[in-house]
Amino acid sequence: MLRKRLCVLSLAATGLAGCSQNSASSPQPKEAVIAAGEIGSRLPDFSMKDLQGREISAGDLRGKVVLIDFWATWCQPCKKEMPGYQRLLDRYGSRGLAVVGFKFDTMTDTEDPLLFAKRIGVRYPLAVASDELKQKFGGIEGLPTTMLYDRQGALRKKIIGFEYTDAFESALKGLL
Repeated sequence: MLRKRLCVLSLAATGLAGCSQNSASSPQPKEAVIAAGEIGSRLPDFSMKDLQGREISAGDLRGKVVLIDFWATWCQPCKKEMPGYQRLLDRYGSRGLAVVGFKFDTMTDTEDPLLFAKRIGVRYPLAVASDELKQKFGGIEGLPTTMLYDRQGALRKKIIGFEYTDAFESALKGLL
């Protein structure tokens, strides 16, 4: 008896599956959803004041190639990378490159962030990365973390840890 029920259920399931596959009104496949912070994901929406009190938002960056850098004053590799990103901005800003730095505040700063930036020659906008902002970028696993977005706002390159400026320069040249 059990065997007969299983057989009937199996036939019913097969028949239903066959019907839905041949249906003229089957739904179109949905686009794959790409998790925040993964290659191909979108530049998240944000709006905040930078460390100098100026407004900065994702809307200001539309249509530009955007380099986002997560950093901290106590992060030695960050200190080494950031001047290179300023040089990239100096070189390619007129062609549509924007650079924004988001400072981690999970540990006490080793020096005033504005004096730190001035000392290492960084003039691009710097803001504090709230926990909410970090999540919008998919969570930050280590410092520095650098993300490069194309003009359509799609993430094209992501590096966790130190990377030489040349690696980002070659990637961004193709996006400008």
